[in-house]
Amino acid sequence: IASSLPVSLPLVYPTACNGGLYSRPFHESFEETPMLVAVLTYMGYGILTIFGYLRDFLRAWKIERCHIAREREEQKDFVPLYQDFENFYTRNLYMRIRDSWNRPICSVPGAKLDLAERVSHDYNWTFEYTGRAVKDVINMGSYNYLGFAENSGACAEAAANVTLKYGVGVCSTRQEIGNLDRHEELEKLVAKFLGVESAMAFGMGFATNSMNIPALTGKGCLILSDELNHASLVLGARLSGSSIRIFKHNNMQSLEKLLGDAIVNGQPRTHRPWKKILIVVEGIYSMEGSIVRLPEVIALKKKYKAFLYLDEAHSIGALGTSGRGVVDYFGLDPRDVDIMMGTFTKSFGAAGGYIGGKKELIDYLRTHSHSAVYATSISPPVAEQIITSMKCIMGEDGTTLGCERIRQLAENTIYFRRRLQEMGFIIYGNSDSPVVPMMLYMPAKIGAFGREMLKRNIGVVVVGFPATPIIESRARFCVSAAHTKEMLDVALGVIGEVGDLLQLRYSRPSLDRPFDETTYEESEH
Repeated sequence: IASSLPVSLPLVYPTACNGGLYSRPFHESFEETPMLVAVLTYMGYGILTIFGYLRDFLRAWKIERCHIAREREEQKDFVPLYQDFENFYTRNLYMRIRDSWNRPICSVPGAKLDLAERVSHDYNWTFEYTGRAVKDVINMGSYNYLGFAENSGACAEAAANVTLKYGVGVCSTRQEIGNLDRHEELEKLVAKFLGVESAMAFGMGFATNSMNIPALTGKGCLILSDELNHASLVLGARLSGSSIRIFKHNNMQSLEKLLGDAIVNGQPRTHRPWKKILIVVEGIYSMEGSIVRLPEVIALKKKYKAFLYLDEAHSIGALGTSGRGVVDYFGLDPRDVDIMMGTFTKSFGAAGGYIGGKKELIDYLRTHSHSAVYATSISPPVAEQIITSMKCIMGEDGTTLGCERIRQLAENTIYFRRRLQEMGFIIYGNSDSPVVPMMLYMPAKIGAFGREMLKRNIGVVVVGFPATPIIESRARFCVSAAHTKEMLDVALGVIGEVGDLLQLRYSRPSLDRPFDETTYEESEH
């Protein structure tokens, strides 16, 4: 089918599809790269690579000044510490567009922000700050999904009051004298919010994955990981010492084949049964904007008696009628997910992560997880920010502000995605995902898009290799409940203007009329 359709292949699952697993339409779109664009992208990287080798030759003969760190002269015969393609890429390709990343902000990362102005006089090797700020830049890059990254309001006031009482640092681990009453309240609230027996909070979202997966699996265990899982999940899986198998992104046939092979063949050489099989997936994939096919994953998990680890870093707060993530979005039972992981860094405007599940699981992690035993406790004002924002989402603050923000985020997401598609841009992901990747493809357009958008006071995130496949560079927009329709319209107008300037309207609709989701849902599958 893919070879016969040169354009978007929307995937929609109505209620009756897949044996009634889905209670709502499931629409995702990944339009195929136009052939000419793919060829030109490869040519662009080829030209950059040729010039990169030429410049390396000039640097070796000291014709061109070399700014990179190198081994000392007395170590010239040593084996290089860092000599691979990524080093070449960083030196000759990344440096050309380095000004598009690491931009320092000097305000709250809300719907609008201020950027510290900087200039480079040596082609992005170093930067100098002018002392001025670029004011009121519309922020389309922060993970501020529900708009809780703010310096006024109930959350900010509560965090300030707790800072006056407890201070900023705890200076100890939870197992020693760093366990505060605010931490205990936070974990009880998280468990209630998720609908699980117990929960545990950690000070860093990345470490929540990388340090807890090794506590859950080890030698003789098998981890089945989505090919697009986050680096923290990949690191955790590798540190665990478990065998790892990769299945195609959100492809249930690929996952089921691996599960079946694991059950039939067992461990390599000995063919003994695996001690444990753990499926690792994310709720929303932050580079693709896709949503996990959780009903099907749970069905396979039950069929093959595997365990499920769900990372809801981007989906918690951002999906579901009550903001409880992808489980709420599909109307599923939280008890069907063995390990529920998420972070407080996105929808809650704070820092850290959590794991929720059965009480036995959490009690085990409290004594076996490196994040629990060795890491310093969450800062008190950060914990209070999470508590206050979570109570707001749950409606326990006596207001409807949380529900209004969840509804506003959903409306903004649908509007922003629909308008971009109507404008002719290739947009990846699920129609309900607030993460909106817009394809740029060509290397020269990565930096150009970021610079041109900033010139027009729109702050965006552009993404390239190694965070994405080398020919699938993109801009990634993050929609927020804090965005007004007027802000989104301004951003869309600028995107259209820059899109025309850089010729980014790659989409080739296969029909003479716009895609009619209702009609597509009612068709036979």
